[in-house]
Amino acid sequence: MRVPSYLLLSALGLLAACGDQNTKSPVTPPGAEKSAKTKILEVGADVLQGKEPLRQLDIYLDGFHFYNGDMSGQMEAHHFGAKLNEDVIQSVIYDGNSKDAKIMGIEYIISRRLFEKLPAEEKKLWHSHSYEVKSGELVAPGLPDVAEHELMEQLASTYGKTFHTWHTDRDKELPLGTPLLMAGFTADGQIDTAMVGQRDRRLHVSMAEKRRQRADIQVPPVLPGANAWEKGEVRQLQVVNSAEPAKLHHSH
Repeated sequence: MRVPSYLLLSALGLLAACGDQNTKSPVTPPGAEKSAKTKILEVGADVLQGKEPLRQLDIYLDGFHFYNGDMSGQMEAHHFGAKLNEDVIQSVIYDGNSKDAKIMGIEYIISRRLFEKLPAEEKKLWHSHSYEVKSGELVAPGLPDVAEHELMEQLASTYGKTFHTWHTDRDKELPLGTPLLMAGFTADGQIDTAMVGQRDRRLHVSMAEKRRQRADIQVPPVLPGANAWEKGEVRQLQVVNSAEPAKLHHSH
């Protein structure tokens, strides 16, 4: 999963290259406009405070998720990620790529090798990326085709665990309810083609063309345990009222 230097350099210039490809957030939170004092404080903080973790977010991916157990709830997801090593990527997910974008979740991406070692119950929280890559659904906006192809080759055999904390497709003002586990598409006929078409026109990409470009990418079979929703094994978080403190469970 090594990302070559030219790929990272291309990614670093990505936001500047977006131009009219910017995706606006559909959410407007309630609240007063920023005051002059707030704006001055923000300028000072931007100059004086360190932001090293943010500077590591040098990979931008655009794809689609649906609520685990509810394929009718589909949405576009803008991932801004960083490689921690050759087997792990962490991403912050936004509902757009413009300055008004809202954070709506996180995704951790791991290699096939690491996924294979997970406990059986843990695997049910993860989804495969092979279809997302091969179908052309997942794109890296702004990257040259050759660089994007290499990145997709690396992502094709990986697995992701995604939680959305702000369901911006329905909660248009504030993040309500619990975080929800998301899933990825695994076959043709599942995704809302109109939603994809809108994305493609906005970002000047083509899912169909990306599919053709990636026909040569070899993908190993999806490992057992992933995409558990396909077998009716749906997992979601819920709030439980209890008089006793909750006991945390950690898989080993």
